[in-house]
Amino acid sequence: MYTLKQQWFGNMRADLLAGMVVGLALIPEALAFAFIVGVDPRVALYASFTIAVIISFVGGRPGLISAATGAMALVLVSLMANHGLQYVLAATILTGIIQLILGGLGVANLMRFIPNSVMLGFVNALGIMIFITQLPYLLGSNSMTYLFAIVTLILVYAIPRFFTAIPAPLVAIVVMTCIALISGVKLQTIGDLGTMPNSLPVFFLPDIPLNFETLKIIFPYALALSIVGLLESLLTSQVLDDMTDTSSNKNKEARGQGIANFITGFFGGMAGCALIGQSIINIKSGGRGRLSTLTAGVFLLFLIIVLGDVVIKIPMPVLVGVMIMVSITTFNWGSFKFLKQAPKLESLVMLITIAIILYTHNLAIGVVSGVILSALFFVAKISRVTVTHDLDGYKVKGPLFFASTTKFIQSFDNVTENEIVINFENSQLWDESAVGAIYKVKQKLEQKGVKVQIQGLNSSSEQLYNRLT
Repeated sequence: MYTLKQQWFGNMRADLLAGMVVGLALIPEALAFAFIVGVDPRVALYASFTIAVIISFVGGRPGLISAATGAMALVLVSLMANHGLQYVLAATILTGIIQLILGGLGVANLMRFIPNSVMLGFVNALGIMIFITQLPYLLGSNSMTYLFAIVTLILVYAIPRFFTAIPAPLVAIVVMTCIALISGVKLQTIGDLGTMPNSLPVFFLPDIPLNFETLKIIFPYALALSIVGLLESLLTSQVLDDMTDTSSNKNKEARGQGIANFITGFFGGMAGCALIGQSIINIKSGGRGRLSTLTAGVFLLFLIIVLGDVVIKIPMPVLVGVMIMVSITTFNWGSFKFLKQAPKLESLVMLITIAIILYTHNLAIGVVSGVILSALFFVAKISRVTVTHDLDGYKVKGPLFFASTTKFIQSFDNVTENEIVINFENSQLWDESAVGAIYKVKQKLEQKGVKVQIQGLNSSSEQLYNRLT
């Protein structure tokens, strides 16, 4: 881990330039998310500014970009439609409180239960989703739209071969915007997505009744937002850890997300979390420290307040070209090798995780489904208990727990001896179901006049057996 000074000032020039690129990339995303929820563009733009600035100070992963996101926007749609903006802001504040509590309880420790196959599914689904979300800006457009997107993409990859002083995406955006303005070509611009605010966000309390009825309305949404936000933020944090070969404090990140959302709700912003696409843009542009995240937030506000008249002229195909680069970078191309070499069940988990995320457009549902599926496959794999019979008695091999007790019990259906020994030297009792299965077998056989002797229990199994019988 870097010192706090290194996190802020160890990469100043690159962080400042990378943050400027990200600030530009945040605008169309925020406007699109505002449209999804059905709120004024200021709600998403203010959220992106405040969350990015706050998380730069209190987050646990330097270089991670947090702002208004599509995953959180989808959760808020029905709340906005049924109850209005004030309840959205209240839910955002409550989301922050819940996330702060979960971070304090060490929720990030649960990350170790997410298998690699699910992580690959998460990353690949994100890469595909980032690409898919750009298609509406391309499909059905004129040929110049495609040309500008393609040329921007080429520039983003070609510029670093000759010039690295300024991030390639920033150069490409400036150059292609100038070409569009000089040529007068007709292209969709940022200004076509929504109007820019012309004032700073101000502190205010949501205008809602402070009673139990309000809590009943916003709590389910706040809980869903908390889970979705933390899951996306912690997984994004892990992706950046892997990309930069550094570690991060994920429980601190969880608490930081809570603080950011809590404060944002008082400044008229909707709930947000980590943005995988913009975070990767930041890293690919050279951003590594907290200064890059702070710059992204501050530059975003500067763009919409001071340079709003210029920003609205940036062609959308130019930003689409940058985002396609992000989608290509995000997708783990080594997954095709993983599909060939990994066990079939793990490959299946990855593919199902991708499919669920793409179908639901919900990262949390996809990841949780993948984890559950992996757990079920794991349980099925380790529950293969076998019972063999020889002159020395019945020998049990394999773990005995709730998933393997049925086969264990069935192994004693056709006992013909008057006395048997059940040996557990190569087995382990894991739970009450295991002890219950042994008791059931003994009871069943003793009713038939068969004497049953239990042998070979290790110390922990014997302790569990004695405690429960």
